[in-house]
Order: sequence, then structure tokens, then C-alpha cells
Amino acid sequence: MTISKYHQQHEVWQNLKSADSNVLEAMLQKIIDGIEEPDRESAAAMERRLDAKIKPRKSLGVLEDIAQQLAGIYRTPHPKIKKKAVLLMAGDHGVVAEGVSAAPQEITAQMFYSFLAGKAGINVLARHAGAEVICTDVGMVPPLNPPELMTNRIKNGTDNIMHGPAMTRREALLAILTGAKIAAETIDSGYNLLATGEVGIGNTTPSSALIAVFTGEKVEDITGSGTGLKNEALRHKQTVIKKAIEINKPDPESPLDTLAKIGGLEIAALTGVILEAAYQHVPIVLDGIISTAAALAAAKLAPRTTAYMISSHNSEEPGHCLALKYLGLQPRLEIHMRLGEGTGAALMFPIVEAALKIADEMATFEDAGVTDGDF
Repeated sequence: MTISKYHQQHEVWQNLKSADSNVLEAMLQKIIDGIEEPDRESAAAMERRLDAKIKPRKSLGVLEDIAQQLAGIYRTPHPKIKKKAVLLMAGDHGVVAEGVSAAPQEITAQMFYSFLAGKAGINVLARHAGAEVICTDVGMVPPLNPPELMTNRIKNGTDNIMHGPAMTRREALLAILTGAKIAAETIDSGYNLLATGEVGIGNTTPSSALIAVFTGEKVEDITGSGTGLKNEALRHKQTVIKKAIEINKPDPESPLDTLAKIGGLEIAALTGVILEAAYQHVPIVLDGIISTAAALAAAKLAPRTTAYMISSHNSEEPGHCLALKYLGLQPRLEIHMRLGEGTGAALMFPIVEAALKIADEMATFEDAGVTDGDF
């Protein structure tokens, strides 16, 4: 009987908060070092399967790209999707005190309860896609009822990045590994297609800061309205981000340092989700600007993770497309969304499944008796 990667280190996963920092560093490094390139032979075999179908070569575009990517990730030319889940991470942000959001901070926890009740936008779209929404509080401010909902909380929100680091290095490590743990548990339960989701009032501010540092792009070119800021309020948000970067001096070549200084607990947790998915050969669908900021951090930590990422929509936040481009990805859906929660990623699930249905259900030239040719 094969012991899953999750059960191999079950005891450590269950005692993250009490683990020595050196143990946490070693755990993260083990995940990073264990991420492998997708299997090229399986991807090539999938390409041959698709070329034999009754259609001109490459005529199904992105569907064929995704099918080949999945074959390489799953390491088989006949991949199967078993169960799908959106892993939604929740956290609050001290920088909200600087007036960077049009929405009050208490909405984070209120929305979290809505997710648990199955009433939010992500719940509707996940149900439409036949997927689960798995919610984790890694750093909201208020107490939750029942208290068990706070089992994975690292701290009550990040500190205000206008006055110093968002969190300590240890807290950033804990957040990353908590996300990895949730991903490991989910994969161990039979899910093999994951997506990133989040909630956290004010979190486009640290996301824009992270993207600016990791890509070198101007803050003004990256930062959007978030929950609806306009004109002077938007310019104020951009000023806050620039000052936070100046005060904290994050090192773009040290993603853990950058996450700790100007990131967010839920962003770091999504970084861990992405790393663990790649470590376990599971594709991960990205959502908007927050999850793509996490994807940048994951790619900085382990460049091979980008091969496991599937892009979804093009957020209305300007930094999102810039971040995707930096990762070598392009958006697949142009639907003018900026809600977050994983909504764009959930809409991508049926398209990912359609890619494999083409490979499995479409006839070949030989089967259908259709004349083949060089087209």
C-alpha cells in the first residue's frame, strides 16, 4: 500500500504552529526541491492523440494546449479529473487603516460566513462547475463562531505595512505551510484539480505591492480600484503602496522576505497551495490579481511551478495582466470580472474538463472514416 505524501508527514502538518522555525524552513525547502518538471513524453503523446482527431491540427487552440499541459502534469497521455475544489483563504490587512479600501474590514468575516453557508458568488459558480469550496481562515481579525473555524489562523490580521512589516518571517512561513497543508489534505481526499480563491478587504493593496516588487513595474501601472476607489482615493492608495515599499525595502530576490514585509496571510497561504499542488503533480487554476500575486511568489520560490498553473480570466485590475505576462501566461477568459473569491477560476473548470473530453470522446480520422490530409 502506497502512503500518500500527506500521511508521510501527517504529524508535522498537525503541529505546524509549535514547530521550530528551522523545521518550518526545512519543510518549505523540501516542497520546493521536490517540484518536478511535467512529463514531456506524456504531453507529446497527448498531442499525437489530438492530431488524430477529425479536425485540422491545433484547430481547438487553448483546449489542445490545456489537454497537453494536463497530460504532462498528471504524467499520463490519458489523464482523468476526479474531483475539483476551490481553496479559499481568508485574511485581514492592517493597511486598511490607511483608507485604501472603499469597503469596511468587517466585510471579510461576514463574507466568510456567506461562503460557509454556500450563498456567495464563488459558491454559485463552483456548484455550476461541480466543484467544492474549501474555506480556511489564516488571518482574519474578529473571533469566529464556532472557534474551530480559527484552527488555522496564524494571527489576527497583518500589521500595517505603512509602519513596518506585515508579518514576521516565521508568520509568513506558517501561512505558506498552512496553505500547503490544506492543499495536501484536499489532494489526499481525492481532489486532483484545484483553484485559488481568497477574501480579505484591502488585499489588492499588498497584491499590487508584491507585483510591483517582483516585476519591477511602476505602482501606478499596477494598482487598480479594488473595491471601487476612484480619482484621489486611488492616487492615495498608490501613494500608500509606494511608501510601504520604501519603508520595508523588500528584497525581490527573496520571495519569503517580500511576502513577510508587504504581503498578506491569505496571499502567503495561496503561495503554499500553489507550491504543494505542483509538488503533488496537481494542476492549479489561478484566479485574479490576488492569487496571481501569490503565483509570482511561488514562481520566485520554485520556477517549475509555472508549468502547473492554468490561467483563467483577465481581471479588471491592471496589475493582473502584467503579472500573468511575467509568469509567461495569458488570460483565457475576457469577462470583465473583479470580484475575486476564485470566481474566474471556477468558470475555468468546465473548460479544463472540455479539453479532456475532446481527447477522450472525439472520433479519430480512422474511426470515423474521414479523409486525413496535411491540414
